Amino acid sequence: MTLILGMVLDALIGEPRWLWSRLPHPAVIMGRLIGWCDRSFNNGPRRRLMGTLTLMELCIFAGVVGWLLQRVPGTVIDVVILAVLLAQKSLVDHVQAVGDALRLSLGDGRRAVAMIVGRDTKEMDRPAVARSAIESAAENLSDGVIAPIFWFAVAGLPGLLIYKITNTADSMIGYRTPRHADFGWAAARFDDLLNLIPARLTAVLIWTVTTRPDPRHIIKEAPLHRSPNAGWPEAAMAHGLSIALSGPRSYDGALRDYPFVNGAGRHDLGPEDIDQTVGVLWRCWGLALVLAMLGYAFF
Repeated sequence: MTLILGMVLDALIGEPRWLWSRLPHPAVIMGRLIGWCDRSFNNGPRRRLMGTLTLMELCIFAGVVGWLLQRVPGTVIDVVILAVLLAQKSLVDHVQAVGDALRLSLGDGRRAVAMIVGRDTKEMDRPAVARSAIESAAENLSDGVIAPIFWFAVAGLPGLLIYKITNTADSMIGYRTPRHADFGWAAARFDDLLNLIPARLTAVLIWTVTTRPDPRHIIKEAPLHRSPNAGWPEAAMAHGLSIALSGPRSYDGALRDYPFVNGAGRHDLGPEDIDQTVGVLWRCWGLALVLAMLGYAFF
C-alpha cells in the first residue's frame, strides 16, 4: 500500500516550489554530499580505488538512513519519501513545457529543452528540439520513475535511497572526462547494474501502451545505444510512436554522429509528438500503478 500511495501522491503534487524553495530537496542534499566527496577524495594516483570506496560508503550510508527511517512506526514517512524521490509529475511537466514552448517559437522550445538535456541546443531545429524532449522522456521514465519504484518494491527505503544516491553520483561524476574517468568509474558501472532490469521493464511498459511494434526491432536496436540501458526505453518509444530518435547531436561544440534509432520512422517531429509522448508517460505510470495494486492484493 505504501508504494501505491507514494505513486499517487507524487502524481498529484510533484515537486511543489513553495516547499523546495524553503527546504533543500533530498536529491540536492545527496548532490552536495557527492560534491564534497569529489572535492575531498578525487585526487592522487589511485582515483579508481578511491571512487569505488567512496561509492561503497555512500551506499552504506544511504542504506542505513533508509533502514532507520523505515523503523519509524506507521507508513507516512515511507510514503512521503517515496513521493519526493519519484519524478513522474516533474518529468511530465518538464517534457510538456518543451512542447508548449515549441508551439510559441523555436527559440522558446530551445530554451525549454535546454532545461532537461545536456547537449547543445542553440542550433537545434524544430524536429531536433522535439526529438531531444522525447528521448529525455523515455530515458527519465526509466531512471526517475520505474527504477525507483522497482527498488522500493524490492528493498524498501534502503533500496530506494541506495538507488537514488548511486544515480545521482552517476549524473555528477560518472562521465569519461579526465577528472572523472577513474573516480566516477564505480558510480557509472553500479548505476548501469541497478538500471539493468528497470530499463527493460520500462521498455516493456512502453511497448504495452503504444502500438506494440515487433519486439524484435527493439531487441535489435537497444544494444546499439551508447548506454547499456537507455537504449531500451528509447527504442521502445521510437518504434511505439513510429518516429526516429537519437541521431547526430552536438556536445560542447563537438558533433557526435550517433545513429538513428528506428531510422525508417518519421523524422519531422513537433509539439504534437511531445504531446503523444506525455500520454505514453501517463499510460506507463497507470500500468505500473495497476501492477503495484495487483502485487499488493496477491502478495
